[in-house]
Amino acid sequence: MGVQQHQSDARILDRRTLHKDHRCLAGVLARGMSVLGVGCGTGAITKGIAEAVGPTGTVVGVDRDQGLIARARAHCRLLPNLGFEEEDATSLSFERRFDVVTSARTLQWIADVAGAISRMARATKFGGLIVVLDYNHSLNGWVPKPPAQFAASYDVFLLWRRSNGWDNEIGNHLPELFDEAGLIEIRSYTRDETSALGDHDFAEKTALWTEVIDNVASALQKSGFCGAALLDDARNIYEDWRKKALVKQTLSMKAVVGKVPTANEV
Repeated sequence: MGVQQHQSDARILDRRTLHKDHRCLAGVLARGMSVLGVGCGTGAITKGIAEAVGPTGTVVGVDRDQGLIARARAHCRLLPNLGFEEEDATSLSFERRFDVVTSARTLQWIADVAGAISRMARATKFGGLIVVLDYNHSLNGWVPKPPAQFAASYDVFLLWRRSNGWDNEIGNHLPELFDEAGLIEIRSYTRDETSALGDHDFAEKTALWTEVIDNVASALQKSGFCGAALLDDARNIYEDWRKKALVKQTLSMKAVVGKVPTANEV
């Protein structure tokens, strides 16, 4: 089994916004800033960044998926301060160009996270910030406990991720990786996404796992981790259970901020 590249689901990416889905970044942005968004996907959050920094600011979004970049360019064509480029997080070519470099839910899909953070740091101006938001998949939870078929498929999902070198608790490991990259003033914030029955977006939030199963099913089967029958059962049973019995879902997440030191701070 070779290491795979994950292709994100545009349906999920399109729903996200800066202020709802990357709040820590929203709190550090200011008019006139230059910002690099790594793993920008369809540009939904990146569009909010461009609006936040205003016409005197500049924003570049990068993603390795050519199709997502094309979608982002089409969606954001009316923002002159925003551009998109096809680049991989582990081979960024920028040097000391941005006030802020950020990623959200991106490093979870990269085996060489240390290399990506090093490249992000090199793209950041001295004294600038790196802001990363990501999951701890092995700490996600549901109330009540999910049906055995879905739990089994989720275990397979975690094993498949691990086989590709993707860290299932990357959110918790970011502070150490920031430190190894030479960043200073590192701060970590709990940013769990909790959805409870009665919330206006409960159905949308809990449908995430149906969409994830749809998105990764082919890769799981090709990798030999499971067959179509297990995934079909898990999907159908989960869909029925979340509509009839699920009352709470918690996605474990951390937002971590670090500063690229100036010459006086090294």
